[in-house]
Amino acid sequence: MTSQPFVPAASPALPLRIEALVKSFGELKAVSGITLEVHSGECLGLLGPNGAGKSTLIRSIVGRVIADSGRVLVFGAAADSVGARSALGWVPQELALYPRLTCQENLEAFGQYHGLRRAALTDAVAWCLKWAGLADRREDRVASFSGGMKRRLNMAAGLIHRPKVILMDEPTVGVDPQSRNRIFEMIEKLQEQGISMIYTTHYMEEAERLCDRIAIIDHGRIIALGTKEELVQNAFASRSEVIARFGDSGDRVLAWVKERGGVFDSGTARFTVEHATEIAGLLDAAAKAGHELVDVSLRKPNLESVFLHWTGRELRD
Repeated sequence: MTSQPFVPAASPALPLRIEALVKSFGELKAVSGITLEVHSGECLGLLGPNGAGKSTLIRSIVGRVIADSGRVLVFGAAADSVGARSALGWVPQELALYPRLTCQENLEAFGQYHGLRRAALTDAVAWCLKWAGLADRREDRVASFSGGMKRRLNMAAGLIHRPKVILMDEPTVGVDPQSRNRIFEMIEKLQEQGISMIYTTHYMEEAERLCDRIAIIDHGRIIALGTKEELVQNAFASRSEVIARFGDSGDRVLAWVKERGGVFDSGTARFTVEHATEIAGLLDAAAKAGHELVDVSLRKPNLESVFLHWTGRELRD
């Protein structure tokens, strides 16, 4: 039976809506009542430290993890319905490819899994090869591919059925800068076609470049949501950020930074000030406390500042 493309209903149902989703593993609550919407043609970034619940949320949406409660709707239909599944695409972190098969054979296998046959399968494979920039390698075995090429093929395999809603789970992990830029271009082509997506990443610059809105997740909850500009405004208003590096990163410095309302990480402290003249008072206070300042700079807050403001830790933690 040939799979037919999913056509969203005429009603203005959102491409993706997550309602009060909960998932626990024993005593660990990996996803704790998350409600989230993805709008038409939107790329929604999902940022969070390791273990924050990003991958569990993504796997719950695609049914690889069964949620304890809550629901997921794709264009108003339950995520486990036939129509919703045909509209939903998933690119996992892990490479899900057959190394002994050729590039084209991999795409054909994944296309058949999605119910594509004959002309529909041929057209889908041709589109994927062109989109991923792999047309000239179609007859080569995947085992011979570079890491970046495997990543691009992995993306194409997840989207062979041309879904309307896509979940990208850290698609640039482990690739070189050139391959990362090529992947950015692939994603931007999808955005030009009005595809809706959730994009999880460990890289701030990726979220800033690709995402229309950004959700920060920690301990299984969405703790901040908005455009980059909205997130900065909500966290810092008109204040600027002072970045201070100390010669010592011991407990005494950490305690002093916290007393002054700063965030401390790997020898670097971050404070916020309303006026640049406040830096003089900060320097004077550090000197009186006996702390050696190696470097001090003033800058406007960015997405990384927002992330540290809300989570108190960097993405790598």
